[in-house]
Amino acid sequence: MTSNSAAFDRLDWDKQGGLLPAIVQDADSLRVLMLGWMDRAAFAATRDTGKVTFFSRSRQRLWTKGETSGHVLELVALESDCDGDTLLVLARPRGPTCHLQRPSCFPSAPADFIAELDRLIATRECERPGGSYTTALFEAGTARIAQKVGEEGVETAIAAVTEDDAAFAGEAADLLFHLLVLLRARGLSLADVARELEARHRR
Repeated sequence: MTSNSAAFDRLDWDKQGGLLPAIVQDADSLRVLMLGWMDRAAFAATRDTGKVTFFSRSRQRLWTKGETSGHVLELVALESDCDGDTLLVLARPRGPTCHLQRPSCFPSAPADFIAELDRLIATRECERPGGSYTTALFEAGTARIAQKVGEEGVETAIAAVTEDDAAFAGEAADLLFHLLVLLRARGLSLADVARELEARHRR
């Protein structure tokens, strides 16, 4: 979990009666998941346990998201805004965040689909459901997945010079999917590639 401890020293708990709005965002897809409220105790519990905890204004008590459903929010990072009166919570949801069984309390909240696909592939690697093409790839092994990436790369290159845009996009999608699977087979993720690209950009 990352945080800006210095910024937390100047949180303005008095502005709204001891509560701060906490915007929860998916740490991977960046989809806005929900809005909750934290008092000092909820804030401390979130940092100490790694599970996002709020103060329920209706029940007048602390509640950890998912304490009954099991759909917890695992804390990744906490940030405060420039005025110290709003919190941004980056978390990884374990199940739907909304009580209506939707990923987000905001139905049309945008998200990075590639990041969501990367997470799904990671789940497939762990669970290995039967009948899944992704499961079959993982069980075939890294060498076979690497071969598929090579094949898809060649097909994408050929489509770029011989096919229309739709066919080229389709081949590029195949290449990207198999590359994500290969990364997971090597214990890496899309985020690792993004960090490498960011590091190169900063140099």
